[in-house]
Amino acid sequence: MSVYVWIESFFGRANPSSWEALAAATALAENLGSDVTALVFGENARAIATEAGHFGAANAYICNEEVVNEYRLEAYAQLMTDLVKQHQPAFVLAVASSRGRELLASSAVDTESGLIADATDLRLDKGRIIATRPAYAGKVSMEMTSNSTTTYITVRGRAFQAPPKDANATVSLAEIQTALTMKDITVEAESFTDSAEDVNLTDAAIIVSGGRGMANNPKQVPSDQDPVDPNVWKAKDGFENTLRPLAAVLGAAVGASRAAVDAGYIPYEHQVGQTGKVVNPDLYIACGISGAIQHQAGMRGSKIIVAINKDAQAPIFRLARYGIVGDLYDVVPALTAALQRKLGS
Repeated sequence: MSVYVWIESFFGRANPSSWEALAAATALAENLGSDVTALVFGENARAIATEAGHFGAANAYICNEEVVNEYRLEAYAQLMTDLVKQHQPAFVLAVASSRGRELLASSAVDTESGLIADATDLRLDKGRIIATRPAYAGKVSMEMTSNSTTTYITVRGRAFQAPPKDANATVSLAEIQTALTMKDITVEAESFTDSAEDVNLTDAAIIVSGGRGMANNPKQVPSDQDPVDPNVWKAKDGFENTLRPLAAVLGAAVGASRAAVDAGYIPYEHQVGQTGKVVNPDLYIACGISGAIQHQAGMRGSKIIVAINKDAQAPIFRLARYGIVGDLYDVVPALTAALQRKLGS
C-alpha cells in the first residue's frame, strides 16, 4: 500500500512543484498507514532524493545512469513501469507538468492502470481514492475514482501546499538500473534554451498578464520602426515598459492571453489559457484581457483576480474579485508607483 511520487528535475535540480506532489502523496500515505517513496531519475539523483527526504519521503529509488541523465520518455517510463509491476504501489503521483502528464500516462498504459489527471484535491473513502478535478474549462468540479490496483495521479500545480523542510530528516536510498541503453532511445536532446523569465508561470504566486488591449498604447511609433504594423510595436513596448515594472515590484511573472501571443506581442511561453499554461497563483492581474472562456480555463483557479479593462462589459469582470474600468496605460503605471511607495521598492 505504498505511495510513489515522481520527483521531476532539470539539470540536476528538483522542480519545486514536485514538493507539492510529495505533500499530496504524504497525506494519502498517512491515511493508508504507509509511507512515501520518491522516484528520482537522472543527473544528481542521489542529492535530489536526499532533498526529497527533507520534504517527507521515507524511501527513494534512484537511477543516474547516462541513459536517464536527460528526460526521455522511453527510459523514464520503463523504469517507472518496472517498479510499479514489481511492487504494486497503491498510488503514483507527479505534478501535472508536461513531463509529469506524459510520463504517468505512458506508465499507466503499460501497467493497464487507472489515471486521474489534474487533481486539485484528494481524499480516501474506505480505502478508495476520490479525486477532485476541474472540468468544462474550470466552470465545474468533478469527482473521479479508480478501482485499479495502482492509480496514477497528476496533481495541479499550487493546488497543494509544499510541506515544511526538515533538514534533519533522512531517506532510505535504493539504486536501480534501466534495461535500456543509449542505442535504444529514439529521441536525442541536442540542447536547451533557458527562458528569460526570472519566475516560472506555473510556480508563480503572482502573475501580471496582458491581452489584446496592450496594442492601445498611446505612444507614437519611433520613425526608425517598421510602420507596417504599429500595433505590434506598441504592444511589445507596453509589455516591456508598462507590465514588467509592475511585475518587478510584485515579484511576479508576466503572462499573456492567446490573442496577444497570436498577434506577436509576446512569445508563446507566456500564454495562459486552455492552449497555454494552466496557473493557480495567489494573485492574477489581467490587463487589457477581455476574458474569453479559453483564457478563463487557464487562470480561473487563481485565488484573487484583478481585472483592468476599458470595457465595463468585458467577461473578465464577472470572474474578478476586483475590477478597474479604465485605460490600462493610465491605471497600471499609477498602480506601480503606489506599490513602489508602499513596498519601498
